Amino acid sequence: MKLKFDTTPDLVAAMAAEVNAGEKAVSAAMREAGTGLKTAWRGQITGAGLGRQLANSIRSQTYPKAGESLNAAALVWSKAPVIVGAHDTGPLIRSKNGFWLAIPTEAAGRGLRGGKITPGEWERRRGLRLRFVYRRRGPSLLVAAKARLNTRGQAVASRSKTGRGQVTAPIFLLVPQVKLPKRLDLDGDAERALDSVPGLIVAKWVGGKL
Repeated sequence: MKLKFDTTPDLVAAMAAEVNAGEKAVSAAMREAGTGLKTAWRGQITGAGLGRQLANSIRSQTYPKAGESLNAAALVWSKAPVIVGAHDTGPLIRSKNGFWLAIPTEAAGRGLRGGKITPGEWERRRGLRLRFVYRRRGPSLLVAAKARLNTRGQAVASRSKTGRGQVTAPIFLLVPQVKLPKRLDLDGDAERALDSVPGLIVAKWVGGKL
């Protein structure tokens, strides 16, 4: 018996076509999985009431950026990883210097660019000194004496010479630590996206031939 193996042009072309189909299938599957995960994470963030701006910090990219590959990969990340990560893990937050965390009340108003205001910034902007009030039960306070509340409920310096309308307003609550609630489950969505990849590759590989 004599066997002969001949690599005909048709067989070479068929193998090349199969590799090409595989590259397209894997790349398309990774692109779909990455985009799906980005959408899922954004949905979680808006659903948790964390805002559209934070949701839009979630981005995705498929590699290679151009062309197809059997080794294609997708990367999904946040441009605000500290904030998103904090809501995903629910960490215990302590003051950096080991003293107090100052949590602004409504009377404190907002800081520059709409951010949370600090005690130092508040004193500089309002021209008032804050006074420490220790409480055995509940948070201690930083209060502003001889202040008044404006129409927005924010404490500002009082110009009254008679003391009319003056109040001592709690500006900051002081606590040793805060437990941030866990509001996201990013790992769950990531695992589901990963589990979907084999099925996506098969579907796109077979579907591409039909």
